[in-house]
Amino acid sequence: MSDTDLLYTLEDGIARITLNRPDAANALTPDQRNRLIELFETASGDLNVRVVVLTAAGKHFCTGADLRVSRIPDAPRPADAPERSMGDVGRNIKRGAQRLVSSIIDCEKPVIAAVNGTAAGIGAHIALACDLIVAADTARFIEVFVRRGITPDGGGAYLLPRMIGLAKAKELIFLGDDLASTDAERIGLINRVVPRDDLESAANEWAERLAKAPTKAISLSKWLLNRSLDSNRQGAFEDEAWAQDLASTTEDFKEGVAAFIERREVQFRGW
Repeated sequence: MSDTDLLYTLEDGIARITLNRPDAANALTPDQRNRLIELFETASGDLNVRVVVLTAAGKHFCTGADLRVSRIPDAPRPADAPERSMGDVGRNIKRGAQRLVSSIIDCEKPVIAAVNGTAAGIGAHIALACDLIVAADTARFIEVFVRRGITPDGGGAYLLPRMIGLAKAKELIFLGDDLASTDAERIGLINRVVPRDDLESAANEWAERLAKAPTKAISLSKWLLNRSLDSNRQGAFEDEAWAQDLASTTEDFKEGVAAFIERREVQFRGW
């Protein structure tokens, strides 16, 4: 991977990750994927990071895995064994696309996707794994897998029904049609659509607010919300009580209470 294929900056608590292979429609290589996983996992424990913004350069967000370079890693096998055996593809998905999507969902910091253009396949799923999604009015989301005669990977069949319901998820996955960003907003798949020229400022507005927020409380709230989708009421209430207990031990909680009592502006630090 070239040093310029994936750009990373950190300033004022905002980590910015930019996919930067516009000539390849920002199709994702294995090296980029692995680097993204590393960045999201590192962001979780880095107190300098308060929020992560994921975006891309050029006219496309990410058009999926780069099939020209994506391949299943070689593994020792008998001389007369087939080039690919049962389990190879599944193992590759678990170690690759699923790890990437999980690294975004499980990141302890809020993640904003600024979708500048086409998000297809795993490109759509890394956007949908983010906590907040702002898209340009020119962006499209495509469950492209059916066009290639294959099933979704990267958590698509897990994420979509939870975000838009089973019937609409089946429509997108079975038909593989382009979904305009305005329609994605209408069905609740994304948060906001803005003119292409306003995308960066719209994402920055949210990022700057979250960079000043009580980071640990946001992290615990994200954990609660994600778990609630697979939980019952009793489990969700237990989680809620535990999260509230943890949040009450943070310095930001103490600051929030003190600022309220002293009637002054709150200054959260992120711990």
